[in-house]
Amino acid sequence: MSRYEQQIRNAVSLRGTVSVQDLASILDVSDQTVRRVIRPLVERGEVRKVHGAIVSTKRETDPPFLSRMALNRTAKVAIASEIAGIVDDGDSLAIDTGSTSAFVAQSLQQRRDLTVVTNSAFVASTLAMVEGNKVFMAGTQLRDHDGAAFDRAAFEVIERISVAHAILSASRVTPGRGFLVYEQCEADIANAMMGTACRTIMAVDQTKFDADDSDVGLLRLELGAGDLVVTDAAPQPAFSNLFSDVELRVCSKG
Repeated sequence: MSRYEQQIRNAVSLRGTVSVQDLASILDVSDQTVRRVIRPLVERGEVRKVHGAIVSTKRETDPPFLSRMALNRTAKVAIASEIAGIVDDGDSLAIDTGSTSAFVAQSLQQRRDLTVVTNSAFVASTLAMVEGNKVFMAGTQLRDHDGAAFDRAAFEVIERISVAHAILSASRVTPGRGFLVYEQCEADIANAMMGTACRTIMAVDQTKFDADDSDVGLLRLELGAGDLVVTDAAPQPAFSNLFSDVELRVCSKG
């Protein structure tokens, strides 16, 4: 499979529908080249072609990671586009696993000469195929439901590389406890990435904000002064205490 085919598959999987013009911009090729590359993908049933666009053929019965990417897709694409505008060519990044991080990786294909460390096989494969990038896959044993690594080797790779930005996601956000994840391994990886980064960028869509603080089983991620939260809608006033030292950026979905 060609590099272009894989990039097209990633773009369509993440967005659901992508215009030929947008694909040409992502790949930095002509519309004619895009049409040539997608022909075998259409023939194999991996994507479907409609007038001027390519449509995903993924079903709700696909693996959980792909199903999560289908949730709140518009919001996640907007957040990812906003983050891609913050990142410069030549930047160094640590990116965690998760559906929002996958969208971020897709948007970052427009950047060049990035140094990326990630524990997500999806993020790694998406950005490794961009010419000039240096991508370090952290870990050796991947989880079956999302292709993420949390073994000791993952931490060893992350801890060796200092980066400008750590791009993270959260499972839930509450007024009293802040940004939360479900598993200890996710919290440990996030903290390792934050420890090597000059700045943390937290990417969370509005559905993650929950006014109920009762679930104490989730693990907290501590953001610091100067860190950034990118979301698609302004949080309710009850969450204002979370942004006293942290910059909040609300992106447009239009």
